[in-house]
Amino acid sequence: MTPSARRFAGFIAAIAILIILCLIFPRVLAFTELAARELRYLWWLIAIAALGIYLSFFAGRKKD
Repeated sequence: MTPSARRFAGFIAAIAILIILCLIFPRVLAFTELAARELRYLWWLIAIAALGIYLSFFAGRKKD
């Protein structure tokens, strides 16, 4: 599997997990709706999601 295909598969998996979480936990969907209405909450949600994505892809990676 090429690195670009692996990255694309990870992106699709992250989107699928988000959708599944919204279906299983309606409170997650309610929180994201609230965050979309209140911009100050949305920035925190984006920051937490970006940190999670960064850690999932780059944490534990060897430095060359």
